[in-house]
Amino acid sequence: MTELKNDRFLRALLKQPVDVTPVWMMRQAGRYLPEYRASRERAGDFMGLCTNPEAACEVTLQPLDRYPGLDAAILFSDILTIPDAMGLGLYFEAGEGPKFRKPVRTEADINALTVIKPEQDLPYVVNAVKTIRRELNGRVPLIGFSGSPWTLATYMIEGGSSRDFRRAKEMLYNQPELMHRLLDVLADSVTVYLNAQIQAGAQAVQIFDTWGGALSHSAYQEFSLNYMQKIVKGLIREHEGRQVPVILFTKGGGQWLEAMAATGATALGLDWTTDISAARSRVGDKVALQGNMDPTILYASPERIRTEVGDILQAYGKGSGHVFNLGHGITPEVDPAHAGAFINAVHELSSRYHE
Repeated sequence: MTELKNDRFLRALLKQPVDVTPVWMMRQAGRYLPEYRASRERAGDFMGLCTNPEAACEVTLQPLDRYPGLDAAILFSDILTIPDAMGLGLYFEAGEGPKFRKPVRTEADINALTVIKPEQDLPYVVNAVKTIRRELNGRVPLIGFSGSPWTLATYMIEGGSSRDFRRAKEMLYNQPELMHRLLDVLADSVTVYLNAQIQAGAQAVQIFDTWGGALSHSAYQEFSLNYMQKIVKGLIREHEGRQVPVILFTKGGGQWLEAMAATGATALGLDWTTDISAARSRVGDKVALQGNMDPTILYASPERIRTEVGDILQAYGKGSGHVFNLGHGITPEVDPAHAGAFINAVHELSSRYHE
């Protein structure tokens, strides 16, 4: 087991002392980087990158090479690998995002689904994790991830992205028992998938509940949070002699922080609509917090970015338990120099909060 040279990300998640606030960015390996665009062109398309462990490793490491201040790497993959492994036929259409050739809309469709076997059904992800860990050589920790059951279900039922989730919500309200059956098989699949990533070398995992915020208060608890809690309970929490932190991120989930903190997760991701000071007072010492700068601030000047970083650090206050991140993924049109200014500002301005 290679010794970690920089473990402040893991220590912050466990609320252990750190010298500066650690920072990484959701979608930090992506289209805003010219080197990523070149790799994607060589691979032919997005899935060509995802399904080639060496290519996935290459693009995972690109932001670390450009920004030495990053405190974590995140596996380059996609949240829709699980439904693809279930035989739904994932493909990407230019300008329209992900789509499925065989959406799940009937009882027969759902009954045909079985829990995935990651090593058999998604070997390219497992091999990518192993390859990235080897190439990182202890530089920073590696984050594994999955979409939440509810978020995966929306894509599977709608057949792709949606603005109003009409078909998914129709099933949720008219056939709740059918929706629960789908979410159960997805929760079991996410659990074994994340455990396979941990066993392959992921040192922390994040569950992306991208569309949980589209649900009503009661529907969120029943159809999203309950299944994430089931996953958290089934995850490997110690590996290679270290605790394995689990981060829950519900976009638009600021109103449910107390309930999310009660799941047993190590940390909660915040989007930019939640005040981080208020979030810290609400969850107390139960969990660490990750976030939560508006990604579009990266279009502003480096000086304005620095001011925003300072404001968020001040709002969180002194002590560990904060991992700085964007409130959602970095967007493709961001100037890479502005991302660098953001990362540098976090380390430069945060040391006084850790004395």
